[in-house]
Amino acid sequence: QVQLVESGGGLVQAGGSLRLSCAASGRTFSSLWMAWFRQAPGKERDLVARIGSGGRIRYTDSVKGRFTISRDNAKNTLYLQMNSLNPEDTGVYYCAASESPFIPIRTSNYDSWGQGTQVTISS
Repeated sequence: QVQLVESGGGLVQAGGSLRLSCAASGRTFSSLWMAWFRQAPGKERDLVARIGSGGRIRYTDSVKGRFTISRDNAKNTLYLQMNSLNPEDTGVYYCAASESPFIPIRTSNYDSWGQGTQVTISS
């Protein structure tokens, strides 16, 4: 498995920005599918964005144009730049890794998870 540690969460006003980071260790980071999920209170954990080893990216519709996922393979680190934040973005954000040879579509396709970082957006 991969050890994942998120950082960068916090409390910001609507319209503000945050940058999340996820430090990975234990596997060859560059070969992994990496993703950010979020879980709002009382809701399921949903995919926010994922990025493949070759840079293939997918965003959930609600964050397109506002969030940017990226990775630095030299630093074994995954990022999520979040701009134009709104209260609906509030939740616990999780970093996840998948060793699947196929696109990891489902939450269950991810093998390793971080502990999560809280993001709270005030109106």
